Amino acid sequence: MRFQDESTTPREPTLAEKRARIAAEKRQEEQAQAELAEQERKTQTRRRVMVGGGVTVGVVALVAAFYSGSAYSQEQTAVQEYCATGQGQTTVQDPNMCDENYVQSHGGYHSGGMFFMPIFLPGGAIGGYNSYRYGYTQPGTAAPPVGQPVSSPNFTKPADANIKNTKGQTVQRGGFGISNKSGSSGS
Repeated sequence: MRFQDESTTPREPTLAEKRARIAAEKRQEEQAQAELAEQERKTQTRRRVMVGGGVTVGVVALVAAFYSGSAYSQEQTAVQEYCATGQGQTTVQDPNMCDENYVQSHGGYHSGGMFFMPIFLPGGAIGGYNSYRYGYTQPGTAAPPVGQPVSSPNFTKPADANIKNTKGQTVQRGGFGISNKSGSSGS
């Protein structure tokens, strides 16, 4: 029969049709569970990435704050290097007088942490040379201006200190996690 109307009662499904329907419903249920599990996995992964990203940002901020605080602390406790002559009373001199290249280009020489510049005035310093050397301030203290006398000079270079020259450039780094090898100048 090819046509049924509403008055006809449907026939009972065969055993094979029942099994096929049950198998199809089971496949649909498994597929729905698999999709739900995949969504849960994606949500969990996204949550982990977000938490991991937050932790990473927090750690980076903490490290940056530590280094920033450390750099600020080193700036506040930096020792300043200045050029001085010590003939009787120690006086701050032009920084060029302690620059090895400048001294050599003007006929002077460097020996044992001191720089010697020739003087052309009669009755000058010992051997016709003025001697210059680096002096160091107390931590956190600025160097006196050129031409000013230094009341208690210190000519011993600090071993573990952040040393800056009068131009504000770092000559030697020292302190936590930083090498204490000297830079381009100093004695």
